[in-house]
This record gives sequence, C-alpha cells and structure tokens, in this order.
Amino acid sequence: MTTTTTSTAFTVTEREQRRSPEEIGAILENPGFGNVFTEHMAMIEWDKGQGWHDARVAPYGPIPLDPSAAVFHYGQEIFEGLKAYRHEDGTVWTFRPERNAERLNASARRLALPELPPTMFLDAIKEVVRLDQAWVPPAGSGETSLYIRPFMIATEEALGVRPSNRALFSVICSPAGAYFAGGLKPVSLWVSEKYVRAAPGGTGAAKCGGNYAASLASQAEGIENGCDQVVFLDAQEHLAVEELGGMNLFFVYADGRIVTPELTGTILPGVTRSSLIELARERGLTVEERRFTIDEWRDGVASGQISEVFACGTAAVITPVGRLAWNGGELTMPDTHEVSLSLRQELLDIQYGRAEDRHGWLYQLV
Repeated sequence: MTTTTTSTAFTVTEREQRRSPEEIGAILENPGFGNVFTEHMAMIEWDKGQGWHDARVAPYGPIPLDPSAAVFHYGQEIFEGLKAYRHEDGTVWTFRPERNAERLNASARRLALPELPPTMFLDAIKEVVRLDQAWVPPAGSGETSLYIRPFMIATEEALGVRPSNRALFSVICSPAGAYFAGGLKPVSLWVSEKYVRAAPGGTGAAKCGGNYAASLASQAEGIENGCDQVVFLDAQEHLAVEELGGMNLFFVYADGRIVTPELTGTILPGVTRSSLIELARERGLTVEERRFTIDEWRDGVASGQISEVFACGTAAVITPVGRLAWNGGELTMPDTHEVSLSLRQELLDIQYGRAEDRHGWLYQLV
C-alpha cells in the first residue's frame, strides 16, 4: 500500500450548496454506472509556452470551449478509467493509479498531446476524491465504488491540421453500483467480420475516444444479433483475436494453461489484464501471451481443450463468456468458471482491503 501527500498546488473553489448526506445516500443506493457525477472536478491547463499551469478544483459543470477547438475537429482526446474503494476502516484507496498515469502519457504521445507529470495525475485524483469522499460507497455494500475518469482534450482555437498548442486535463468522478447487480452473468459475444477496431501503426494501444467510436457500429450489429459485446479480429488477416470494445480476453485450458492475445500495438494494455497475469503466474499457472486465432478458439471449445473463457476490465473486473456467435454459426462456452471466478475474487479482495496487498498495488486517497 502507498500513502502520499499532494504536491501540486491546486486552487480549490468548493460548491456553495453541497448535497446533503441523505441525498447522497439515496443516490448511492442505486447509482448505476456513469449516470450521476460528484460535485467537483479538477482541471489543469497546458500551452506550448507555459507548460502545465493553473491547477484548480472547481464545482462540476460545463467546460466552455470555442467551436473551433481542435478536439471537435481532429479528435485529439484521451482518457483513463480507475476506481476508488472504501475499506472497512473508512479509508479510501485506488488501485495501481501509476499504471494509468503511464498509459495516459503513452496515449498522449500517440495523439500528439502533452505528457502530464504522473504526480499531477495522482494529485488531481486525490484532490477531487478528498473533496467528494462522501460519494465513495460504504464498505460492505457489495462491488460498489467511485469511478474516476481522467481525460485530456486539445483546446486550441484553430482549424489547421497540426498538434494543438493548448490542452486541458480534467478529472471527474461518478459513483458506480455493482456491475452485475443481479449476480454474475456470462456474456454473449459477436465476432466482428466487417469492421476492425485498430490496425498496425494506428491508435489501438492508446485509450482514445476514436477507438471506442469505431467500435459502436460493430456493437450495434452484435446487439441486433442477440449479443452483449463484440470480438474484434486483426485488421490484416481477420484471423487473430484481439479484444472486445473495451475489455481484454483470456482462455483457460483444461491442462491449466491460460492464453491471452499478445500486445501487438493494436490492443489496449489493460491494468486489470496485467494484474491477472501476475496473480495467475504466482499460483504456478502458465500464462501465454501470444497470437490466438478465432479458429483456435472455436476448435478448442469444440474439442474440450478450452475449459473457460473470460473478459476483463476495470468496470467488471472479470466477466465470464457464455456464448460466441458469428454470421452462420454460434458456439456455447463450457459452463465452468473455477479459475476465472477465483482470480476475480482474489483481485477484489485486494482492491477492497480484505486481503494483503503484497504487491503494493493500493494507493491511499483519503
């Protein structure tokens, strides 16, 4: 566990009329996901001449932008996603935020946005959560949390096609209920054969809005075919499994091996993904990061070699996969989830402070 103090100097303007504990408590009973936002937001400005400056926390509200701002026209935008968890002693912690800070900067390099010092990233999160800590659901309320969304946008008022000379980094928060409110449910996946999520040399490894926008047509196609989410294949041969629209995939074999698609620059390097790989290897399991084809998936399930399939990400932690469908066919996954659910529980116990944080993954916010 890591405990730090804030080093970035923020100007703090609190909302004059705060919501009452009773109002917040009523919202936390059923917050959903990304529907309600807390009362404050952090903002830090950047321009080519001054660098990062004007760090402030202000009441949550609209951000004034000129219609010619570069983010609207050329898509210079990146974001992150992480959670804050209430522990039994009332303290509030987040999970491996330094990895999110590193990934934000990797995304910034790819989108020609300025890199943000990791201390500023962490301090901005800490300032907002400190002010809005009442919005972190209480310990013992299930898999509830405060979802934290840092993002960066290009703000220069110009239509020239070039990197923006101005940017804004911001942090907003939203209380999140349990992802599976009615209990853990296997998801059905649609194989996207018409669209791809990312191509070599593109932005697949960056966490930017364009990648998610590019996945929505496929997602709509999947929903039309009775599926929850979409599986994307590689852009060149349309054979190698890459990821879902926002989650990484794992395949558990009957002999104990675990396979996950290797990071080739077209797959987002998930923080949950890397954590699960480490936990699985500590158990003595062999985890292979390699090219994995859709035919290998189908054949492995049909032959009984693959015993479990699951997806992982910040929101759901681990989601079992129950069905795979494509134009002309479908396949039911094995109804066993021993490895995936065990890993899921282990990770949750660390995040909520119920198990020893032997890796130093937790970072205290309040």
